[in-house]
Amino acid sequence: MLAKFLPSPVLILDCRSVSFSQPDPAKFMIYGSSSPFRNLKFRSAAGTQDAVVCSEWEACKQALYSYGLETDEEQELVLNKAFGFIHSSYWGEERKQQLPDLDSVTQILSYLKGLGLSHDELSKLFKKFPEVLGCNLDNELKVNVQILEKQWGIEGKSLKKLLLRNPRVLGYTIDCKGDCQALCTRCWARF
Repeated sequence: MLAKFLPSPVLILDCRSVSFSQPDPAKFMIYGSSSPFRNLKFRSAAGTQDAVVCSEWEACKQALYSYGLETDEEQELVLNKAFGFIHSSYWGEERKQQLPDLDSVTQILSYLKGLGLSHDELSKLFKKFPEVLGCNLDNELKVNVQILEKQWGIEGKSLKKLLLRNPRVLGYTIDCKGDCQALCTRCWARF
């Protein structure tokens, strides 16, 4: 089971017990157990019943299922890392917890599929770099693919192999060119 190997807690939303007034992170409190693998649940400080957020989360999980992530734990892990509910070295401290948006998630999934990746390959990519779903499609993913194609001449099958080997290249945003900015997990110098 994937959860046995996780050093961080995983946020699992239980739709039967979720209540929100609005998707406002300032109103959320997280409750969890003391076990190494904690099932965390959102509770709203306002205490009103609104299933919109839960249905959005579940819809994103369903979209991931249709793209090769079949277990509930894999889907939860990807969404939690992508949207800041689990600490990730990629995001560092800059990522604020954000609820996933189904439209942006499906656009990213479609874009990655359009790069020639199969469902199995997408599943492997998400397991290596789940944060890709939290990246900005226009300002990060598309720009980085253009850099790979135009500056590095990596296209087609070579691009596909590169993305499977090193999917973090999709999220690179810094090119320090020798003048280190201490954002090494997102720097092109690693490429």
